[in-house]
Amino acid sequence: MRTITTSSGTKIALDGDLLAVLEALYREMHARHGLDYSFEDVMQEISQLIDQMTVDERRTYLLESLFLNSVTYENEKLDAYMRKLPAEEGSG
Repeated sequence: MRTITTSSGTKIALDGDLLAVLEALYREMHARHGLDYSFEDVMQEISQLIDQMTVDERRTYLLESLFLNSVTYENEKLDAYMRKLPAEEGSG
């Protein structure tokens, strides 16, 4: 299995698990910056990881990312809809 490497040298296995990549990114950012990092810092690290991937690996992770984001979006929309429903009176 191929691996990619973060800026500090942590290896990430490319097995199609987007959450593993996100966890490694989270750890990388906090190890290097604590809670004091910028949008640019994160984008630079993500770009560095993407540059190490093949076209097929990028496609795999884009598919996984879009799926995960569509589920998150759907859940947020459903949550907003549920909050708008009037509370049932006299239930219980």
